[in-house]
Amino acid sequence: MFKKLAISGCIALGAFGLIGSHATAQPFPNKPVTLVVPYPAGGGADIIARMLAESMKTTLGQPVTVTNRPGGQGTIGTAEVIRMPADGYNIVLSAAATLTVQPHRQDLPYETPDDYDPIIKAANLPMVLAVLSTSPHKTAKAALDFVKANPGKIRIGTPGNGSVGHLIVASINTKAGTKLGHVPYASGAESIPSMLGGHIEAVVAHPSELLPHVKAKTVTVLAVFEEKRNSNFPDAPTFKELGYDITMGVYYPIVGPKNLPADIKAKIFKAAKDAMESPSFSSQAKEKGYNLDIKEPELLRKDLWVAYKENGLLVKELGMGKK
Repeated sequence: MFKKLAISGCIALGAFGLIGSHATAQPFPNKPVTLVVPYPAGGGADIIARMLAESMKTTLGQPVTVTNRPGGQGTIGTAEVIRMPADGYNIVLSAAATLTVQPHRQDLPYETPDDYDPIIKAANLPMVLAVLSTSPHKTAKAALDFVKANPGKIRIGTPGNGSVGHLIVASINTKAGTKLGHVPYASGAESIPSMLGGHIEAVVAHPSELLPHVKAKTVTVLAVFEEKRNSNFPDAPTFKELGYDITMGVYYPIVGPKNLPADIKAKIFKAAKDAMESPSFSSQAKEKGYNLDIKEPELLRKDLWVAYKENGLLVKELGMGKK
């Protein structure tokens, strides 16, 4: 009798377990998704992340909440997400430099692109050199000639140590034989007000961060670090035109923790892709200086690997690696 009761109890518990398992295995997403931006509000990553979050909720059927977790040139917020459960509810819009430069400069919970799951490449964002419109340096050549004769007299703000902006300043100093002063900030959103306040003479920043000030005629873009001139600043030459092959920019991938289930990754990818392919989104992105460049997860992973290897060599060449 006892044996029969025990068997019946096991069957009942097993059935309950199956019901419980079925009840908890709800389709993704059944609650809001958090999109972490590991930089301060108002910067290039934050702007595109908020645009994406607003549009992605339509496809996902759940709110997408943007949370800023700045610090460590983006590594703190990025690492937090990478260490979270791989369930799709916490993803991060990071910068390629945070993912492919910083691991060469410091020990992190992630190193290579195989330590997290790339989901989608969101946008490319160029970098430009800008000064106050009242600056005595009216061209990039004039600024370079001045700093060659006056080492350290031009201080340039960038989005932080190890950022693409920092690599650009170091590359100018190496290739042009200058001694520009490097002043790291947490983001372009912080360096630009510092320049406006007269604390530094120039910035290397994103068009999306500078355009309002350019339109207000308080800031002038002197040069761009692209292959071709930027349509937003047609009078600003490329550094290639100035005789220095310095072409660097930033791109923003959305990534998640390693071993993200394929179906969840596919849903997040589709939501972001649908958002970026809408005419209103692409028009707004272009207006703010972003170049949309959708890449699927594995193609993105290949790009990140290329950047990781190239940036490792550059960091070593510039003497910016781990001590």
